[in-house]
Amino acid sequence: MFSVRICLFFINFVFCHGFYVPGVAPVEYKKGQKIEVKAVKMTSIHTQLPYEYYSLPLCRPKNGTIIYKSENLGEVLRGDRIVSTNYEVNMAENIKCRLLCHKKNEPMNWSVEESETVASRIEHEYFVHLLVDNLPVATKIINRETSEKNIEQGYRLGFMSKGKAYINNHLKLLLKYHKHSQDSYRVVGFEVETTSVARDELVFIDDSCQFPLSAKPQLVNEDTGTKLYFTYSVEWGESDIQWASRWDIYLGMKDVQIHWFSIINSIVVLFFLSGILTMIMVRTLRRDIAKYNSDENIEDLIEETGWKLVHGDVFRPPPRRMLFAAIIGNGIQVFLMALITIFIAMLGMLSPASRGALMTAAIFLYVFMGLIAGYYSARLYNTMRGKQWKQAAFLTATLYPAIVFGKCFFLNFFIMGKHSSGAVPFSTMMALLCLWFCISLPLVYLGYYFGIRKQPFQHPVRTNFIPRKVPEQVWYMNIFICILMAGILPFGAVFIELFFIFSALWENQFYYLFGFLFLVFCILVVSVSQISIVMVYFQLCGEDYHWWWKSFIVSGGSAVYILIYSVFYFFTKLEITEFIPTLLYVGYTGLMVLTFWLLTGTIGFFAAYTFIRRIYGAVKID
Repeated sequence: MFSVRICLFFINFVFCHGFYVPGVAPVEYKKGQKIEVKAVKMTSIHTQLPYEYYSLPLCRPKNGTIIYKSENLGEVLRGDRIVSTNYEVNMAENIKCRLLCHKKNEPMNWSVEESETVASRIEHEYFVHLLVDNLPVATKIINRETSEKNIEQGYRLGFMSKGKAYINNHLKLLLKYHKHSQDSYRVVGFEVETTSVARDELVFIDDSCQFPLSAKPQLVNEDTGTKLYFTYSVEWGESDIQWASRWDIYLGMKDVQIHWFSIINSIVVLFFLSGILTMIMVRTLRRDIAKYNSDENIEDLIEETGWKLVHGDVFRPPPRRMLFAAIIGNGIQVFLMALITIFIAMLGMLSPASRGALMTAAIFLYVFMGLIAGYYSARLYNTMRGKQWKQAAFLTATLYPAIVFGKCFFLNFFIMGKHSSGAVPFSTMMALLCLWFCISLPLVYLGYYFGIRKQPFQHPVRTNFIPRKVPEQVWYMNIFICILMAGILPFGAVFIELFFIFSALWENQFYYLFGFLFLVFCILVVSVSQISIVMVYFQLCGEDYHWWWKSFIVSGGSAVYILIYSVFYFFTKLEITEFIPTLLYVGYTGLMVLTFWLLTGTIGFFAAYTFIRRIYGAVKID
């Protein structure tokens, strides 16, 4: 069981408790016991295309059989392909220098084509990711300007010099152990130092090898092929680091002050917005309601403000009510998935030691939230006097998943064309389709079955038979202007966390600040709700009762700013120049923007719907 610290970050205090997550237990080793070194994949921020470790002509297992380790759904979708390697590592036993494969008189021989493939990977700055005792390898780099030590995930496959590629063919594995008892050891650190050593620089003495510190690097010759050796050394060191804290080097919370500044700034803006909402909206509404409920000069009062004038049309069902109910149902599904996933992650239950657990949990939560989404979508559809509930249930169950699956299926062809491990296997696609059609779809239908039999949401006023004519609106109530105005504050609340999330997604970094993310999510919900209420109030004051679709569309306006930011991030932070990586970025970012619009639009709609029911329920209607 894996010990992690639960940290709930709030404004003035931090609660920290220790517990073990079932299924990830600390492994005890005896001195000299063999420890397996596994390879996960190769990644590059320039191509966004992961590759298997053995996609290059590296040292194969001695028995010639590549053994793939079992993986969860999230790992497969991330492109992880965990395999065994030839590195022989024993607990607390150092190795000075040893050949990884082949014999000292028989170097590895790469053909011209293989050398070109390796050189291309080095040119694209690919990193190799290894595992020891489920701990990923890290490389320490020193910032020349600030002299600070930073951590890189994995190690560089090689480097470029004067237009030529050189491979890092010697690894020094720096491992740390913590003595749990007299004869019990635990792995608590895994770093690597890379060196490029030319074949002629190596000197072999029995089973060991030597090379000078100033050895010439190993060139990857793309003209005639490459002959080289792969070597490694192992160095163990005792450490005071506890097993529960061994991930701290990867999850060190850098720039914490930026996160706190962002949250405090968002809360201040939130209170400011709440103050404005209270002063303008509540006072105005109370005055309006008091006047409407008085018996004096009713006709004069009605001429002063307009939101009561549309009481006979405000709950008139919108056009395309089936599509609207389906979209709101999908939004509920996304909202519950995001809320529960972030909350569980904040508690430490989705540890990075369980690779792919976050994605796996999100997928399964989305699938099972279909029951609740179907229920509330059905009640909304029933409220809008919809009659074809079976077709509405099918649309709710398939609309958003079909868009996501269709786009991912399309992009998967391009990834397969590059022979990348990021391509989703056919068996995994079938498993996802089974989750969709065998679990999610029936649950949505089940939710609709119970929801359609419930009473519709009660409205405080009746709807007129003849719709009222909507007068010409002022220029600033144009839907595009409303989207831009409504999206600024919610985007400001998520802007800082968005940067770190993008860095984790596109620059192969760990993201583990879920305490901050949960606070930001709560701020986002409140700010979107407040903005939606303000915008709908002004719309009703203009005697425009077509608020159903507009409340959803306008509340999702922050997604427009996320789209703009993603374009800015692409051109300023990433160095992607090829077509397929650009297509992947555009495709996946487009899905993120769509999902965020669905999420915030649904939050805004329910806030506006609750607000309208309250204000019209507070006045006397003749």
